Amino acid sequence: MSNTKHSTATTAVYGSEEMVRPAPTMTIPEDMTTPEIAYRMVKDETYAQTQPRLNLATFVTTYMDEYATKLMNEAIAMNYIDQTEYPRVAVMTSRCINILANLWNTPERGDSKTGALGIGSSEACMLGGVAAWLRWRKRRMAEGKPVNKPNLVMSAGMQVVWEKFCQLWQIELRQVPLTREKRTLCPKDAIAHCDENTICVVPIAGVTWTGLNDDIEALDKELDEYNKKTGYDIPIHVDAASGGFILPFIYPDKKWDFRLKWVISISTSGHKFGLVYPGLGWVIWRDKSYLPDEMSFSVNYLGAEVTQVGLNFSRPAAQVLGQYYNFIRLGREGYRRVQQNSMEIARYCHRRIGQMECFENYSQEVVNPLFVWHLNEEYTKRAMWTLYDLQALLQQSGWMVPAYSLPKDIDDIVVMRIVVRQGMSRDMADMLLRDIENGVAELNKLKYPTSSRQAFEKQEKQKGKIYTH
Repeated sequence: MSNTKHSTATTAVYGSEEMVRPAPTMTIPEDMTTPEIAYRMVKDETYAQTQPRLNLATFVTTYMDEYATKLMNEAIAMNYIDQTEYPRVAVMTSRCINILANLWNTPERGDSKTGALGIGSSEACMLGGVAAWLRWRKRRMAEGKPVNKPNLVMSAGMQVVWEKFCQLWQIELRQVPLTREKRTLCPKDAIAHCDENTICVVPIAGVTWTGLNDDIEALDKELDEYNKKTGYDIPIHVDAASGGFILPFIYPDKKWDFRLKWVISISTSGHKFGLVYPGLGWVIWRDKSYLPDEMSFSVNYLGAEVTQVGLNFSRPAAQVLGQYYNFIRLGREGYRRVQQNSMEIARYCHRRIGQMECFENYSQEVVNPLFVWHLNEEYTKRAMWTLYDLQALLQQSGWMVPAYSLPKDIDDIVVMRIVVRQGMSRDMADMLLRDIENGVAELNKLKYPTSSRQAFEKQEKQKGKIYTH
């Protein structure tokens, strides 16, 4: 007998046959079921996960107001690339690009600024990188010079998208090491890694690993002197995945954007501190001359000639509506207030965690709404646990607070990170801090080292350090 005969509109969801069978994992089911049962089966799969707003590992927006959510839900079927069918989406995209370009002090004249949409800042980074590579390649070919050894310079605190970009486009990635003394990109060290084959230098506004900012103004100054001395034309692409929506509102006078001579392009995440649900990135160029013509592709089977700069054509249109809604709804003052509140809560957590006996903040300053901390040296000597154990305990309470080692050369430092986003209140922060304190108290009762602590001690023993309990 067909399963559907047992799963009718009058069948109780948990009285259906589907609920006593394993969910399909390898093959599509032979028969249909009711939408109520299908919904419940998929919904139940998600219950074991951390709730999005308790996920302090992610930078991605997990809260938008009801009108923004309604607006995006109503646009869920819209494909951004179908500009003939949805011409107003293209108009709103252009408006968002104009707003961002002016927010970042573009020198470009005219009513239409030069930028592109991406599915997250990863695609936006790649578009900025490709443009820099093509410009470098064109210039080298015009000079009759080889184009087979391009390189890109940035700190070891990079996000993995840059490694992926360099692998895909066969570009040498020159990583400037981070150290305990140099916790962000050292401008002089960056210049030391440059040569005639450098397509660009990429400083970061909001380093994923630590929450710190590279000194982009100092880098611009060093690069200006280097380019004058060598005759090179090495530009800067700013990876502002987080900082692009923090710096203009919290530090409006700080020069990091197109006010600097060698900043040619900037990428950011609309779905991070741009406050839009996942699936949105932006890249802006200084002006149209820096966007190579080869990056624009046209198709004419969508009802009209449509030109696209992105790496793929089909993509959600709803996020564009969400971004434009935020710009209208919040304005400059609204964004400032939201970001300032996130900063205040981050600084509150930073202060409270720094006061705990076992912890030490990695940086004394909070410049973005995120920060990292580690076990202090004295506590490390006698602890029976590591931050990986605290992460596991917090996860039992629903929190996702990641523990991880820092990049190469400082990878012996294991840290935890909190990202404070819209939707995180002071009350939630207090709940988190209590859970951290309770977790530490529980771990301090241990009489024997945990497995992660044993692994740590084994590593340390290889370095000649012996711990006794």
